[in-house]
Amino acid sequence: MKRIKDLALDVYLSCRKTINPHNRKNSFEFFGFDFLIDEDFRVWLIEVNTNPYLGVPNDYIKILLPNMIDDLLNIVLDPVFKPESPDIKTTNKFELLYSRS
Repeated sequence: MKRIKDLALDVYLSCRKTINPHNRKNSFEFFGFDFLIDEDFRVWLIEVNTNPYLGVPNDYIKILLPNMIDDLLNIVLDPVFKPESPDIKTTNKFELLYSRS
């Protein structure tokens, strides 16, 4: 996982100045990262998609995808549009890899 995180961070750092060229506030983008792990357990980045596939090809994704989208929307919308029930705390397994502050 460390190598995957390093690669994701490298991708972001390489293009961060072009992601939001007009500095629009309260905007976000959802990326899909495709990795390959070879027979020696080396991690390779295959591609990054700005329009990732959100289909449900198996039972694992059927559970994962709605939770991931809920977490994504909580992260990006809750600071802007305060939830009606702020006492309800949701947890996710996201980890902040980079922050400008």
